[in-house]
Formats: sequence, C-alpha cells, structure tokens
Amino acid sequence: MFKNLLILLLSTFLLFSCSKKDKQEMISKPSDEEIGKSIYAEAVEALKEGDAFYAAKKFKEAEGLLPQYVWSSKASLMASYADYSRNSYSNAIFGLERYINNYPADENIPYAHYLMAMCYYEQILDEKKDLKPLLKAKEKFEFIMKNYPDTDYGTDARFKIDLIIDQLAAKEMSIARFYMKTEKWISALNRLKIVVDKYETTVFVEEALHRLVEIYYRLGLEEEAKHAASILGYNYQSGEWYERSYKVFYAKYKPKKIKKEKEMGLIRRKIKSLFE
Repeated sequence: MFKNLLILLLSTFLLFSCSKKDKQEMISKPSDEEIGKSIYAEAVEALKEGDAFYAAKKFKEAEGLLPQYVWSSKASLMASYADYSRNSYSNAIFGLERYINNYPADENIPYAHYLMAMCYYEQILDEKKDLKPLLKAKEKFEFIMKNYPDTDYGTDARFKIDLIIDQLAAKEMSIARFYMKTEKWISALNRLKIVVDKYETTVFVEEALHRLVEIYYRLGLEEEAKHAASILGYNYQSGEWYERSYKVFYAKYKPKKIKKEKEMGLIRRKIKSLFE
C-alpha cells in the first residue's frame, strides 16, 4: 500500500512539473503571428535603409506567417513595392498580379493597379523598339481611369495617358521619317495617316500633315496634297509647318518670322527628341 501511495505521489509531482514546464514554454515561445510581425518590421527597416532586395524577401516571408488578412495582404503588397523600388519590374508585376488575385477585397487594390501601371510606364523610355510597355501602360491607366476616376490615381492616369499617346505618335513619326529617307512613299503615307487619324491631339500632327503634303505632291497627287494643306492651314495657319507646306506649292515664298506664343512643354520636348 505504501508502494502504491509513493507511485501516486510521484506521478502527481511529475504531472505538475510537466504542466508547469509546458506552461512556461507556452508563455516563452512566440506565435507565428508575432514572428511574422517582427519580420515585417525588419523588412520595413531594410526598405528605409535602401536594401529593397532584402526587404522584398522579408515581406514575402512575413506574408506566409501572418494569419490576419489585413496583415498578410499588406506584406504581399509591400513585397511588390520593394521590387518596384529597385526597378525589378517583372518581379513587381508578378507579385502585384498575385496580390490582386489573392486579396481582391483589400482596400489597397486601386493602388496595386496603379503601381502595376507605373511598372510598365517606367520601362517606356528604355524601350525604343518594343511597343509592349507603351501599350500595357496605356491599357492599365485606362483601366484606372474607368474604375477609379475620382481618385488621385485616376487624375494621374489621365496625365500619363496623354504622354503615352504622344510617344505612340512619336514612334509612328519616327518610322514615317525612315520610310521617307528610303523613299518608300506608300509605307510612309500609311504611317502619317495613323498620326493624323489616331493622334490628332498630339504635337506631331502638324508635321504629319506637312509630310503628307510633301509626299502627295512628289507623287503627282496635287489634289490630295492641297487637301492635306488646307487641313493644316485651317488648324495651324500661323505654324511653321504650314509655311513649309505653302512653300511646296510656291517655291519662291519666304515665310515671315512669327513669335510663338507658347513653347512646347519640357516633358513633351524630351519625348519628341528621343525619336528624332
């Protein structure tokens, strides 16, 4: 009987010791959420210090540990922003597409679409031959204008689309000039017509109309040349391109010097110069 009592006392002691030990471990061991928040804070600090590569890695790690929707979605978005900030556009776009699919109800969805548009937009000046970034950026900014028109993103999207359209027109003009130099007149005409028909609000439409006059006249199509010149004169009679077109018909004409009322904006002048 004494033996049984001793076993009972020993069992009770061990059970109590184990319970106490388990309780201590439960208190001391952090949860996945706490670890995730700590990693998220580490990622934020890395981003502030300029280590965007490490920050992106840590934000992705934090996302897998954070169970709450609001925290995991934020970590996912911040990982894409970190990639964007180091010009890793492909990774950023991939991450943003994943974020939009995984967190469709998140309040930052408009920002994600805008950030994706900027990823495409910031590749434009480095893509003189490939039109894909131009067209993708235009598509995303149009989506933002349609779905979030009254936001700051919608306002900026309208401005960015104007610049993109200028660049698309500049691209067409660059190709048209090349065809003119190589005397491929029909190909040049087709490109110039695109500028006149699709990009009539850009700074390139005056030159496009003048080039049409030059080519039509050179090909002996005087009526077509006069028609293009009349459109140019009706809309831009005081411009230098109209004066050049006038000289096509009247070679001895000497244009008068006219002071321009307004200079072309710096950004548009820069874009135009890239394609000349």
